[in-house]
Amino acid sequence: MHELGVVFHIMDSLETVAAQNEVKGITKVVLELGEVSTVLEPYLQKCWGWAAGKRDLFREAELLVERLPALTYCEGCGQTYSTVEYGKICPHCQSPDTWLLQGNEFNIKEIEVY
Repeated sequence: MHELGVVFHIMDSLETVAAQNEVKGITKVVLELGEVSTVLEPYLQKCWGWAAGKRDLFREAELLVERLPALTYCEGCGQTYSTVEYGKICPHCQSPDTWLLQGNEFNIKEIEVY
């Protein structure tokens, strides 16, 4: 379960930003999580709940996750398609010349502070 390490990385990053901006506490963190990011949201939420209780800055912090669908771009025909549904081979032209356009992201999108 690497989700705990991910949570620690997020919290460490936010603690640095909070210190630079004289933030007393964080009430909400919104993450963008790609469909094929390898981070499992239920584990992430469980780790967040545990870790937030250990750090004063995050005691009231809610974690919200926005899922980003995985999309693949085909060099052969210029179409995009659902990566999870069709994989590496383009369903439009059967070309293997494709690349992941979106879906492996893990971004801190927004935070609410006091």
